[in-house]
Amino acid sequence: MQQHHRDSRKIDPTRGATLGDGTPNDQDRIEIGPTQLAMREWEGADLTLPDLAKMRSYRHARLTKHIVDRGYAGLLMFDPLNIRYATDSTNMQLWNMHNPFRAVLLCADGYMVIWDYKNAPFLSTFNPLVAEQRSGADLFYFGRGDKIDLAADVFANEVRGLLKDHAPNQKKLAVDKIMLHGLTALRAQGFEIKDGEEVTEKSRSIKGPDEILAMRCASHACETSVKAMEDFARAHVGNGETSEDEIWAILHAENINRGGEWIETRLLSSGQRTNPWFQECGPRITRPNEIISFDTDLIGPYGICVDISRSWWIGDQKPPADMIYAMQHAHEHIMTNMEMLKPGVMIPELTANAHRLDDRFQAQKYSCLMHGVGLCDEWPLVAYPDKAVVGAFDYPLEAGMALCVEAAVGEVGGSFTIKLEDQVLITEDGYENLTQYPFDAALMGR
Repeated sequence: MQQHHRDSRKIDPTRGATLGDGTPNDQDRIEIGPTQLAMREWEGADLTLPDLAKMRSYRHARLTKHIVDRGYAGLLMFDPLNIRYATDSTNMQLWNMHNPFRAVLLCADGYMVIWDYKNAPFLSTFNPLVAEQRSGADLFYFGRGDKIDLAADVFANEVRGLLKDHAPNQKKLAVDKIMLHGLTALRAQGFEIKDGEEVTEKSRSIKGPDEILAMRCASHACETSVKAMEDFARAHVGNGETSEDEIWAILHAENINRGGEWIETRLLSSGQRTNPWFQECGPRITRPNEIISFDTDLIGPYGICVDISRSWWIGDQKPPADMIYAMQHAHEHIMTNMEMLKPGVMIPELTANAHRLDDRFQAQKYSCLMHGVGLCDEWPLVAYPDKAVVGAFDYPLEAGMALCVEAAVGEVGGSFTIKLEDQVLITEDGYENLTQYPFDAALMGR
């Protein structure tokens, strides 16, 4: 892996008006971010911090260009992760995902307005790119009851007024995810609604220089947290008391200790529960001489997703021969597929030329070969040949994309599943594997 040395942005949370990422050195600030623990670890790893002001400007410019290129009046976002991308602000992210109370309108001229929780308009004021803070985008039944339509009309009228001022004579409005009454109200204002997800996913797919630095930092924090989870598992599995939940809780705690935000799934299982894959962790007491497999799905510092997977053998016996073979096969699968990655390669080519798993592993293979990653799992998706839809992803890879390369290897009716996944950056001339976490030596047959 290439070494990425620090520049003049020293990590020193004890001195100066700003931290190394350009944020205020103020313990009482509104803006969230990495902890001093994370910053000390990144300094020890000689990592360069992102310049968050530059990162925010890059994202704003990229979204605006996508709006202008499509001839849209603006982009109206309700998805909390799209709002994070546009404003770099958060507000009760998981609650907001099922009670959508925030919205952001980015106009074609770059003017950006956020509708936030009525008591929290201050949460985005640190970002000068957000021109206005309002409230009133909460268009869900729990909050509005039988009068949602009235609230939706007020909201849609505000959107119309803003676009009249900032994108006159344009009626095409991209919207990502909106409640039914909101959509109806916008159409009643005369807007032609376009697919906002297409805009945001394409915008987010190419990471700028500071986003890449943020991803390196988040990757280091994730892998440090995974190491703490592995150490705990190896110390406690076999005591007759340690559950899958207790092991998984270590990753949550260590992520938060470094300024990470949440974990999207509970994908850790042990022994027989690893097969079939996608059983989430539970109260099962882990046992020695069994497998533990997991998928981080972790939203870390700076809101960056680090999505890696490993399988561990924990015990004093040697793993079964069929498990070692499956591990080696899974490793070959992701490493062979990784070698195809470079700018200009078409996504259908990745599908067509992918490493093929043995027939006995086909029925329970993973849902995709690869997928994009940034603030979460993102566009594009690289399908297996038997799942590919012609024309769905006819795009080339570009430098600045980040992809997760996956494998799930287990037989129908088998006693285990090997789960492996690395996070990879597409560079100007190929790729860089951002994941440095080792593969289990016992399972690799070493």
